[in-house]
Amino acid sequence: MMTDDLFTQTIHPTSHDLGGFKVHRTLPSRPRTMVGPFIFFDQMGPAHLETGTGIDVRPHPHINLATVTYLFAGAIDHRDSLGTFATIEPGAVNLMTAGNGIVHSERSPQAERDAGPELSGIQTWLALPERYEEIDPAFEHVAKADLPVIDSANARARIIMGSLWGATAPTTTYAGTIYADVVLDAGGSVPIDSQADERAIYLAVGEATIDGMTLEPQVLYVLKPGAVATLRSATGGRVMLCGGEAFATPRHVWWNFVSSDRGRIDQAKADWKAGLFPKVPGDDKEFIPIPEVPKTVSYP
Repeated sequence: MMTDDLFTQTIHPTSHDLGGFKVHRTLPSRPRTMVGPFIFFDQMGPAHLETGTGIDVRPHPHINLATVTYLFAGAIDHRDSLGTFATIEPGAVNLMTAGNGIVHSERSPQAERDAGPELSGIQTWLALPERYEEIDPAFEHVAKADLPVIDSANARARIIMGSLWGATAPTTTYAGTIYADVVLDAGGSVPIDSQADERAIYLAVGEATIDGMTLEPQVLYVLKPGAVATLRSATGGRVMLCGGEAFATPRHVWWNFVSSDRGRIDQAKADWKAGLFPKVPGDDKEFIPIPEVPKTVSYP
């Protein structure tokens, strides 16, 4: 199959060095803001930080979205303004629904700092359908053992959200969503499930091809609707599959805020500047000030 028959877009990342590790961001981008409900797609690492150091993402706000944290290696302590404390570890899912407003922090656990933290994984944001944008905030942790795994030829696919290959993850979804972590051993292959309005694949680690075309790492390949293809790896690789239902109305992004209404984002900016968002119990001494020029924006 020709690549023109497979893809509608190829989105290269914007990469940032955060001191000790890199973050590669493919959504939102100038070419495209969303794939299904996915409106933010970041790969963290892989990195091994110095002993005694770690990540310290100070308390910051979100509205009208859900965040999904999924790790390949390492661990992160999550705290939020609901009073939640949870440690995310590889293969599990942290789903935080911001709704009408939430504040959270993400920090390396002390045991990780003492050992020299590993950091590798994917963090995504999902836009909420308009009827759910202003729901009450919520937090959900789904353990690795509770996510279905599909075995293929020298490959395993863990379903993080939605239904794929005849199995369904228990993770809450607000819009039609598919999300899977596909680990290919040497010689492994997996057919790409075609049942979604919009789909994209992303080679996070190692090497892989799709119908014979070599995938470039850290690039988001948006598949044509209904296109059928097979992922393969000669030497081993890890590919994320994401997507879901196409949104009928656009979403705006500014810093950590997502909404169908630009005015709602302006209100959230004012509320954060005025200190009107709730505090994070156990982590209320610091916060991230609102930036003059945010790194995360939608276009136009």
